[in-house]
Amino acid sequence: MTAITPIIAIDRKARTPLHRQIYDGYRGAIVSGTLRPGQRVPSTRGLAADLNVSRIPVLGAYAQLMAEGYFQSRVGAGTAVSLSLPDQKLLGEPRPIHSSTARASKRPRKIAKRPALPDSIANPPWGRGWGAFAVGQVAADHFPFREWNRLVARHSRIVAPKSLDYGHPLGLKDLREALASYLRTARGVRCEADQIMIVSGSQQALDISARVLLDPGDGVWMEEPGYRYARFVFGLNVCRMFPIPVDDEGLNVSIGRKRYPNARAALVTPSHHYPLGVTISASRRLQLLDWAARSGSWILEDDYDSDYRYEGMPISSLQGLDSNSRVVYIGTFSKVLLPSLRLGYLVIPSDLVQRFLMVRLAMDIAPATFSQAVLADFIQEGHFSRHIRRMRLLYRERRNALVENIEKEFGGAAKVTGEQAGMHLCVVMDGILDREVVDRAARAGLWLVPLSSSYTQKPHQGFVLGFGSTPVKEMANAVRKLRAQLR
Repeated sequence: MTAITPIIAIDRKARTPLHRQIYDGYRGAIVSGTLRPGQRVPSTRGLAADLNVSRIPVLGAYAQLMAEGYFQSRVGAGTAVSLSLPDQKLLGEPRPIHSSTARASKRPRKIAKRPALPDSIANPPWGRGWGAFAVGQVAADHFPFREWNRLVARHSRIVAPKSLDYGHPLGLKDLREALASYLRTARGVRCEADQIMIVSGSQQALDISARVLLDPGDGVWMEEPGYRYARFVFGLNVCRMFPIPVDDEGLNVSIGRKRYPNARAALVTPSHHYPLGVTISASRRLQLLDWAARSGSWILEDDYDSDYRYEGMPISSLQGLDSNSRVVYIGTFSKVLLPSLRLGYLVIPSDLVQRFLMVRLAMDIAPATFSQAVLADFIQEGHFSRHIRRMRLLYRERRNALVENIEKEFGGAAKVTGEQAGMHLCVVMDGILDREVVDRAARAGLWLVPLSSSYTQKPHQGFVLGFGSTPVKEMANAVRKLRAQLR
């Protein structure tokens, strides 16, 4: 690690010699934990230049610190804080920054009066590993890295000064044009490039949409069960969330209209519901659009993994049926490419684009441009469509293997839903406590999600099983291991 000069106050008018001031500064930083064992320190010549003093007091301070065991020097590696310190007992655990200030003040440390996120969001058992049944994990080893790396190299060689400035708040125009063409053709979305905003993923898309469309206290229809991380977004935006049951036809619009007719918005996953995997029927889609038009409400369509459909014809977007511009369409590349790209998008009604731009400018000004440029070429050169076709075949094989082995191991005790599309399916089971099973499964290296975590009321028991990152040859053993956790 490169040596970084710590903050050392030098007072040339003080009676304390300069070498002692430097010594005291370093020793204090080490004892307080600001400098950690093994951390490199600048050379004597470099520190003298940084402090604008001669090298002689620096040499004296370093020599004393070395003699007392605070510094150690290794040939070819420079000088570093000693791994075995004379004040080890004084150090203990590094003190938090400003901890002394917090102790000295008797006044409460006030924070925003917004709903706090539950501790479980940070590191749930099912989110701690890579492998069998992890939801949202892709077959990364099948990603076309050769083509992607070639495009990365191309854009690394051709760097114009203008491309290093802030980009457009909506995102790179080349990517938005390529994406508009793809969405119109493959998803039936009615859009132009100037309606598309590139974001870091569906979570940011939801947050921006909530800030533009909703005021604190506004009501939102939420699918029950539904995507738990979406609830966190609306909670932080101080919205009221109304759970609307999901059945075999998707969101039950009639119940929503009866119980909460004046909700400001509805969040839906119409093409492949999370977690049950059902598709909203044609009649329910029309009912939902009619409710939005009559009540002046908004529909947030989260189309997170609909590119992968294994049974029947592809399902067109809800947005493509909307004639009143009440639908905000949300998509992401996390499922079809790689989650680490952190690229998603919004398709915004034309009359709201400026409102969305205002919120975007306040949040982060604009998305990073380099990965957008690479992705634009990746789409325009046909690699994106070819990759989706290949992965659709691969995921179908993995889906088939998972369903076959569930039927073999569980028989009629497990009801499988949502296997027609996407990268996960749902297993509904009676007579179990799914969170306890998930905890045991995590210790066995299985990363399934408890179905009950997607409910806010009267949870059903079962599991959400991802199959994207599990090869066919490993599926049978993974299902057997899951069966063992239930015994």
